[in-house]
Amino acid sequence: MTLGFTGACQRTNVCNESLMLEKLPACGKFFEDMMKKVDSKKWCNLTEFIMYYDNFTQCTEHEAKNASCFWPNPLTEGFITGIHKQFFSNCTSEKVHWEDPPDEILITLILIPVMLTCAMITLVVWCSKRSDILV
Repeated sequence: MTLGFTGACQRTNVCNESLMLEKLPACGKFFEDMMKKVDSKKWCNLTEFIMYYDNFTQCTEHEAKNASCFWPNPLTEGFITGIHKQFFSNCTSEKVHWEDPPDEILITLILIPVMLTCAMITLVVWCSKRSDILV
């Protein structure tokens, strides 16, 4: 028990890691059963199984909290990582090769802000010399 901000005693539960580790495989089994419904070629497309993954995540959170454990914690993270290795190890993100735009577009994109800056400076200087207009 600990003393809370209000001065009342609060009961703190100790994380029951063994209970949590006993219950987490049921979440993994349910996710595995759901993923069998998805074509393995589509396992890298999150939109194909997002609901199953959300249910899996909620299940792990529920089991962790039932065991009085924080979520996420190193044990659940390790379990989730194992599921990721099982289903998503072949899902490597392809590096996007960035290229500069063609010179005509690049020159235009550079010159427009430069010209606008020069025009604004000219306008400010011109207005400051003509202080009779501002009064």
